[in-house]
Amino acid sequence: MQFKLGPLPECPCAATVETVGEWWSILILRDAMQGFTRFEQFQRSLGIAPNMLARRLKHLTDSGIFERRLYSTRPARHEYVLTEKGRDFFPVIAAMVGWGNRHFAKDGPALLLADRSSGRALDPVLVDSASLQPIDADTAMAVAGPQASPQMRERLAMVAALRPIPSSNG
Repeated sequence: MQFKLGPLPECPCAATVETVGEWWSILILRDAMQGFTRFEQFQRSLGIAPNMLARRLKHLTDSGIFERRLYSTRPARHEYVLTEKGRDFFPVIAAMVGWGNRHFAKDGPALLLADRSSGRALDPVLVDSASLQPIDADTAMAVAGPQASPQMRERLAMVAALRPIPSSNG
């Protein structure tokens, strides 16, 4: 059973978790980012039960993350190709790899991201596209967007009260 959004359906975190938050989905997306497209490839890589994999692929396809394409007619076989929406999830996977390597790879990482042309290891960092400055919990805050509901604005006011903006008057 898939989680359904609660009282703040406009929250992008809740919408993302509703779509890809189930752990099999994230692992399927990880494998798709590495080039897997076929049911058998996902099943072999993940060791997932076929019925569970079929449900997750259907959900991800219905959500617009995969496009299902026929690659064989006898028998009918389909592959699952990432859409632009699906490929846009890559920074989330990269951030998870970086975070996991920093916090769980006690003896060193077993998996790294590397530059395709040079092979140099990459350290994923989230940056602002305008300033190229790192974004983290100390430098960023959530604010209401133009379509925020009154409930969202109320929630964000509570959040702002917990971490007020420091005065620059010194």
